[in-house]
Amino acid sequence: MKGFAMKKIGETGWVEKEIPACGPLDAIVKPLAVAICTSDIHTIAGAIGDRKDMILGHEVCGEIHEVGSLVKDFKKGDRVLITAITPDWSTVEAQAGYSMHSGGMLNGWKFSNVKDGVFSEYFHVNDADGNLALLPEGMDPIDACMISDMVPTGFHGAELADIQYGDTVLVIGIGPVGLMGVAGAALRGASRIIAVGTRPKCVEVAKIYGANEFISYKNGPIDEQVLKMTNGKGVDKVIIAGGGVETFSEAVKSLKAGGKIGNVNYLGEGDNVLIPRLEWGVGMGHKAIFGGLMPGGRLRAEKLGSLVASGRLNVRHLITHVYEGWDQLPEAVRIMGEKPADLIKPVVRIAK
Repeated sequence: MKGFAMKKIGETGWVEKEIPACGPLDAIVKPLAVAICTSDIHTIAGAIGDRKDMILGHEVCGEIHEVGSLVKDFKKGDRVLITAITPDWSTVEAQAGYSMHSGGMLNGWKFSNVKDGVFSEYFHVNDADGNLALLPEGMDPIDACMISDMVPTGFHGAELADIQYGDTVLVIGIGPVGLMGVAGAALRGASRIIAVGTRPKCVEVAKIYGANEFISYKNGPIDEQVLKMTNGKGVDKVIIAGGGVETFSEAVKSLKAGGKIGNVNYLGEGDNVLIPRLEWGVGMGHKAIFGGLMPGGRLRAEKLGSLVASGRLNVRHLITHVYEGWDQLPEAVRIMGEKPADLIKPVVRIAK
């Protein structure tokens, strides 16, 4: 089979490999569509270290090619959703409620990290009964790709921040994950959503998903702008979906006493996250910070698939560039790396 791979840091290209072997609990899947993530670009640049000929990609929906002898609920030919995080559901970490860390911290993240990803003619899914979900009837595979990562990650930011009815919420970063943070905050009942971002296309879509007001980090510290907008009170909750380690300081300063921060942003640089002592109530302000890798698995995919299929969440606003066929995948990766002004998510359709 062919796959689009990270050949080494900074270099990509097509490789030929054997079709993955299917274990008794596993499945081999053929992509119907794949999407490119900023994480793929970071991986190519060396964010997770050097990899040789590792097939990229973790955003996908597909059709089952083969299932293992112990798989009960799926069969060849089923069209399926697959989340980017594929836990091992029998582990003690999963039983403790942290399936995304099954086998060790962040070890639920397997695609294009510890094994080949999904930008290939066939890919391997561990624990198929726990990590696959049937594609809802009539759902376009293009839309289904958003359920693999963008929707569950952005929504997890809203969950970690524990957004409640009537909350004032700050969303830092309105790329595709942040946009789903905005949508998640609105669905959970936020009455006021302040979004930090400047790209016109992202601002346009953030308004559709429920953002009321906008801040540009180019106009000064985020916290100073937030406090001015809220008459010095701050916000109830913060979702962090962009920025660096320094962003935490501004988030804490923007937050009311008793507020919560939900971080789903990958911090790729810096040794420490600095928390401002005074604005954290000298350690006693009841300002809680939660950071989490998004949950994966079948139940999560089924519920989010139902949300999209019902029309309650329209993910098509995220998809700005659609390509047809494997030959267009390198171009989709290139454009995600360059991020032109009109881009949010590129998707490549492989099959109808």
